[in-house]
Amino acid sequence: MTPEGKIEKRLKDRVKATGGEIRKLQWIARNGAPDRFVFYPPRLAVECRSAAHVIPGETCPIFAFVEVKRPGEVPTGQQEREHERLRAAGFKVFVVDSFESVESVILALTS
Repeated sequence: MTPEGKIEKRLKDRVKATGGEIRKLQWIARNGAPDRFVFYPPRLAVECRSAAHVIPGETCPIFAFVEVKRPGEVPTGQQEREHERLRAAGFKVFVVDSFESVESVILALTS
């Protein structure tokens, strides 16, 4: 298994172990887009705080896009631009390149 494959497996295992789901994405005609989508059901939801959508007491599912890289590798310029487009639209986008960064993403999404 490649180093990137080991990190991807750890991400998958940790998401599932913490009650979430993970999907591999294929983007048609969209180079540089993240390759994983992680989501947790409403039972782990937090209060909505979106400026466009605020209803007191309502909960939202937790979700994020995740880019998996080899240890020490960083996103390409094209990937960075696509990640910024997604962030500007209000999505969380994470880049993981180690087991420690996987744990940081899990913590960010479940706490």
